[in-house]
Order: sequence, then structure tokens, then C-alpha cells
Amino acid sequence: MFRALVLEKEGDAAVARVRELDDSALPAGDVTVAVEYSTLNYKDGLALSPNGGGIVRSWPHVGGIDFAGTVEASSDGRYRQGDKVVLTGWRVGEVHWGGYAQKARVKADWLVPLPAGLTTRQAMAVGTAGFTAMLAVMALEEHGLTPEKGEVLVTGAAGGVGSVAVALLAGLGYQVAAVTGRAETEGYLRDLGAARIVPREELAETVKRPMESETWAGCVDAVGGAMLARVLGQLKYGGSVAAVGLAGGANLPASVIPFLLRGVNLLGIDSVNAPYERRVAAWGRLVRDLPMEKLEAMVRPAGLADLPALGAAILKGGVQGRVVVDVNA
Repeated sequence: MFRALVLEKEGDAAVARVRELDDSALPAGDVTVAVEYSTLNYKDGLALSPNGGGIVRSWPHVGGIDFAGTVEASSDGRYRQGDKVVLTGWRVGEVHWGGYAQKARVKADWLVPLPAGLTTRQAMAVGTAGFTAMLAVMALEEHGLTPEKGEVLVTGAAGGVGSVAVALLAGLGYQVAAVTGRAETEGYLRDLGAARIVPREELAETVKRPMESETWAGCVDAVGGAMLARVLGQLKYGGSVAAVGLAGGANLPASVIPFLLRGVNLLGIDSVNAPYERRVAAWGRLVRDLPMEKLEAMVRPAGLADLPALGAAILKGGVQGRVVVDVNA
């Protein structure tokens, strides 16, 4: 038996309850993992919403798009009982049962070994958000970003991806400008390494001119929508935006002119289906480049029973940093 936060349909609504389940309830897979920690991400908030946020396909369902723990059983030669592993992506927590449980069963291809130097708790303090932030920084660097080229903007900076991006970039020597709509997060962002705070309203207006003054050498954008369109017009020549989210909307009311006249790049960051080699490289960079003391400052602990309320809060922008879920608490 194991405990899980189970989403079940009651009429037209989805209701989440902590329940005891038999191991036979686990879905098919190569590897059974004794989960130790999971996290709360925007997708998790959607899944926990009354209609499943449009991402839950079947009921009952166990959410949690990432987890870290210890292999309990494996039919795949790559993993043995006792191995420490991490999972992010692959639509786990959406179409496949996820990490909001004391046990998970998944395909071996979806796992990576826990990187040396990280505990399972630290791995989930990083989680999908931090992994995505690292992929974004790697993509920007691969497109020419270096610290001497100027300020790097991070939108949605107080959220999970944004917080890790600020800490990563600052630790790598970049001058980071952090966008936030909450004045109370300024101290938090400066502690993570932000050199400048940009009020959200300065970038929230719809584009008025295709190009504005060249301001940013690069950007990690977790917002999308009108803000991303504004940022594209403010990039320096040859600068890039790594797009990681759409909290501000999926539409992009932008012009092609910055691409044609300034040679800017819009880089899509996919953390769900990233290949194994890219995942291992990103986790290796996180161990090396993310200041662990700043990672700890982002963490808010939670248990399974806390998740319905926290899921509603994250959809309203009310969660700062990283929520680390101890599934055994």
C-alpha cells in the first residue's frame, strides 16, 4: 500500500484527496520508484484545478510532473534496486501518473540517474522549473550570449523557472534584470542575484513600435504574450530570447522586423521531450553552476495535503520560488 493525492471526477468537477492505494493500482512501466520528493509547477496547478486544467486525460489520476526517489524494482538493466533517480517531463503527471504519491511506475527511458552531489530533496528544489531554466541558459549561451554583452532579462522572475534562472545567470557572472509585478519580491530577487528590478507594468503594454532601444543582450521569458513581443523589440543586435512559458498568454502580437533588421532569435525551450544526453548535460551544469545556498533560499516545503490550495495559488501568481513536496510527510 502507498499514499497518493488522487484526483477523481465528481460530476463535472475534479476533487483531490489523499488516499491509500494498492501497488496493483500503479500503471504499467519498467521501473517502480519509491518517491521521496516532488514539486509544484504551473502544470500541476492546472491539473489540480476543478476541471483538470485540460491536461488530465483520464480519471482517477495522480499528478506531479516530476519526482526524485529510489528504485524499488526494475525490469530494465540500466537501473537496479537502490539506485537514486530523477524524472522530469514526458507528460508524467498529465497523461501518466506522476510524483504526488509514495510510489511511481514509469518507463526507464524517462529517468536519469540522480547527479552526484545532489540529494533527492535538492534535485526537486531544482525540479522541472530549474531544469528548464538550465536548458534556457544553455540555449542562450549556444547562441552567443556571454556576460560582457550586457544585461540579461528574466521575466516572471519570482516564479520557479525565473528564480532559478536569476540565480544561475548571476552565479555565471551576468548582470540580471528581473521582472516582477509584486513589489514584495524585490528583496528576494536581489538576494538571488538580480542587479535590477523591472516593474512588470513597464513591459506589459502592447507593442507600439516594432523596435525600441537596444537594451537586453538576452532574455529568459516565462510569460509570453505581449511581454515577449515587447522584449523582442528591445533586444540588442543578434540577441536571443529563450521562451519557457506562457503565463501571460499563448498569442504573440509581434512584428518580424526585429528578426529581419536586428537578427534576433526566438528560442523555444522544450523540457518535456528533451533527449537523454541533453538532460544529463543540463543536470551536470546545474550541479556545477547553481549556487546551492541560493537554491535553499527558494524552497517552500509542503506535503500532499497542502497541494490543492497551493495549486490554486500558483495559477494566480501567488507562489514564490520552489515548492518542494515531501510525499512521506
